[in-house]
Amino acid sequence: MGVTFVEIASGFFETSVFIYGVSLLLIYALLAIMSFLNIALFLRKESYTDYKVIVGSPLAPGISVIAPAFNEGLTIISNVRSLLTFDYPNYEVIIINDGSTDDTLEKVINEFSLVKVDFAYDIKLSAKPVRGVYKSRDEAYAKLIVVDKENGKAKADATNVGINVSNFPYFLCTDVDCILHEQTLGMLIRPMLEEENMRVIATGATLRMANSCEVDEGVLIAIKAPRPLLARFQELEYIRSFVMGKMGWSYINAVPNVSGGLGMFDKEIAVKAGGYDPASFGEDMELRMRMSRYVYDNKIKASVRYIPTTLCWTEGPTSVKIFMRQRTRWARGLLQLMLAHKKMLFNPAYGRVGLIVFPYNFFFELLAPVVEFLGIIYYLFLIYFGLVNWPYAIILLIFVYTYSVMISSLSVLWDQLTFQYYKTWKDVIRVIAMVFVEMIIYHPLIVVFSLRGYWFQLTNRKHSWGNMQRAGFKKKSDDKSKKPQPAVSPS
Repeated sequence: MGVTFVEIASGFFETSVFIYGVSLLLIYALLAIMSFLNIALFLRKESYTDYKVIVGSPLAPGISVIAPAFNEGLTIISNVRSLLTFDYPNYEVIIINDGSTDDTLEKVINEFSLVKVDFAYDIKLSAKPVRGVYKSRDEAYAKLIVVDKENGKAKADATNVGINVSNFPYFLCTDVDCILHEQTLGMLIRPMLEEENMRVIATGATLRMANSCEVDEGVLIAIKAPRPLLARFQELEYIRSFVMGKMGWSYINAVPNVSGGLGMFDKEIAVKAGGYDPASFGEDMELRMRMSRYVYDNKIKASVRYIPTTLCWTEGPTSVKIFMRQRTRWARGLLQLMLAHKKMLFNPAYGRVGLIVFPYNFFFELLAPVVEFLGIIYYLFLIYFGLVNWPYAIILLIFVYTYSVMISSLSVLWDQLTFQYYKTWKDVIRVIAMVFVEMIIYHPLIVVFSLRGYWFQLTNRKHSWGNMQRAGFKKKSDDKSKKPQPAVSPS
């Protein structure tokens, strides 16, 4: 009897999924090794780096800190204060009020004694019209610039306005819900100054959840593992992604993207590449690709670097509804990016970006939710017809589960043993505990929301920046007369 079409299709699918799964496991193992090597290299450099030389030098390059804000009235004051505490000689803070409908702008004006000023607005990048530029009457806030603009329905549009207003050759893109360490600028500018053979066009660092941390006057006082379950899952995901993932990719100059929550960029290259795309849902990765295309097209030797030190704490969504919006937007951005820059896939003209970064993003980021969904449908089909080899299926499930637990646990332990952000092992255990239930509770949400994002993009559903509905930061309850001290020092 001949082989049926169903048997051929089944054999092809099983073989493809097996090769896909093995490839992914090998990539994770390789990333872990490269991450350990890169972090060891970073720590060796740190042992003889004196940041006082960088921050004390009058030749330190100027940096513009750009933070778009949309309906952030609940936390805007502490956020702005945080951005004004950098230990760096030459920087400015640009807050872009992206047409907020709440009291965001009013609060900032009153708190920092702002007045509307005449400003020579140089339109390098297209964006929605600016309604006004504000500066403070108080010299203590001389570094602060607040821009009020019409709502552009995307963070990218607001960030382009910030770049237009900026005065310095480098800019740091962040979110106003982020708490940044005081040494952030010095640490992120260092790779751009020390690399001799390549032009470093972007740098990034590790992000963590600010949920449950203690904050006083915009300064992080105590780092704690998030208590809300959803935020704790995100903490685990971020540690694994940055410490194990991006540090590994950075070792071979193949960083997939620089986070929109914390990324420093070479302004000249960013502007020449066209800046942020206001129509993009994944503005951070899209800008990275635009800049890469520009430097390769113009024969510029360039690199993107990451450092393992946590320099940014962001308030993660604690409700499934807000989390769904966020991950749907991220998934739309990824699909949008793949379609917009598809000519880079396997294109040797774009070096490691075309041969490593883009293929990885396509096969193991974009297609992963689709493969997992099809795999579940296939297994349900086999179960229905009684075709499952249960001993083999159980062994395979145990292997994948154990491997996932091992990689995630190593990421958390390596981060804690190296940098000791958590002051008690109770917090470490809280995060590691998520490893054992992530595949059952958290990961299915990621798959469903990713597929939802793909569907929205393919059907051209409308989707705006939206309101993240911040809960606000936990304030220190100790004596307020004491000057806040940072919770950690990366040096």
